[in-house]
Amino acid sequence: MRTFSKITMLMVALVLMASLISCGAPKAATGPVTIHVLTMDQAGLKPAEIDQIARDFEAQNPDIKVVMEYLGYDFVHDKITTGMAAKPPAYDAAMIDVIWPDEFIKAGYLLDVTDRVTPEMKSGIFPASWNGVTRNGKVYGMPWLMDVKYFMYNKDMLEKAGFTDPPKTWEEVTDQAKVIKEKGVVEFPITWSWNQKEGVTCDFAVLLFGNGGAFVDADGKPVFNNDKGVEILTWMKQTVDDGLTNPSAVSSDEMAVEADFLAGKSAFAVNWLFQYSDSNDPSKSQIVGQAAFAPMPVFKAGADAGIKGSSVDGSSSFAIMATTPYPDQTWKFLTYLSSNEVQTKYSAEMLPIWKADFEGDNLEKLKAATPTNPVTVPAFLAQFPYANERPTVPYYNEASAALQLAIQEALTDVKSPQQALDDAAAKWIELAGK
Repeated sequence: MRTFSKITMLMVALVLMASLISCGAPKAATGPVTIHVLTMDQAGLKPAEIDQIARDFEAQNPDIKVVMEYLGYDFVHDKITTGMAAKPPAYDAAMIDVIWPDEFIKAGYLLDVTDRVTPEMKSGIFPASWNGVTRNGKVYGMPWLMDVKYFMYNKDMLEKAGFTDPPKTWEEVTDQAKVIKEKGVVEFPITWSWNQKEGVTCDFAVLLFGNGGAFVDADGKPVFNNDKGVEILTWMKQTVDDGLTNPSAVSSDEMAVEADFLAGKSAFAVNWLFQYSDSNDPSKSQIVGQAAFAPMPVFKAGADAGIKGSSVDGSSSFAIMATTPYPDQTWKFLTYLSSNEVQTKYSAEMLPIWKADFEGDNLEKLKAATPTNPVTVPAFLAQFPYANERPTVPYYNEASAALQLAIQEALTDVKSPQQALDDAAAKWIELAGK
């Protein structure tokens, strides 16, 4: 009897425990999976446009909810690194600038998506876009934005100053700027994004390659501090000293450049594609119909050496975080975001990454897709072949920061251009040796 009682009591206890566990345990998740995606609020599509794309995707995929987060470009990199410290990560996917993959791959942040890339994707997207996320034969992201910096000018201002054609060399830019200033058309004819951020490295790259220079030599040793680089930085400072470049450039980013140009305060600006679309929006611009593209100037010495054009690659992709619990759902959204249909529909501020859109009858369809495309598509085709790459090294962010500081020091008379660039080059060598 005692044995029977013990067995009975044990059974009752087990039933009670099972009941308590059942009542207290969390129920299995129901409803859609939520993925979190981080991107920039700057070049490319506006947040409202990406939000609409996300809503359209959710309508077609009710089992997936997309939460977008937008930051200024200069904050995205660090937000990714801090977000990866969480488990699961704070973001399932993030926008990856063309200069970040080496660092993030080394850190183990990015998911290898090689096996997810279809033959149609591989052959249909511009090879340059894949280059930004391909390392050692492996793919670590989905191409999204294919952009370069453009040279834009105000047609009305040039006409008032007596010029019929835009400048072809940087020497001609300063010559025209002097006349524009002397005639009182505008106080500071040139505007740049020269604050101590990545934008100034991009502008320096445009000028450096247009003078026949380079960041590093074939052995990876920095050479931007040679005579060609020093000439560039000296020229930059001289344009400020001469009142041709707006002195606010030393504290301006690309958004400030756009604001200055759209307010009719400058005749020349170097910026990404989004600026042109905004220049024709009456709610944002005081120069509607006045902005135009010209091929990015090069220096006379560069032109004499056979350099036909110079810009900088500003492309970016979306990468899946390596530790996300939702790689399949995230990849599904990223491929939708980068699909030909979506990119063509939203091509006013960023042109498609798909080769076929720029060929045959499709080219005419792309030009007709938005009111600005008849201008921006030819400008892209003319400029993109001359897009230069910034160095692809794991320590790029720190290296660029050293160069940004050097440029700032030279522009503000803290150091001579030669000394500033020599110090930055020494820092690059130190970083490479770590």
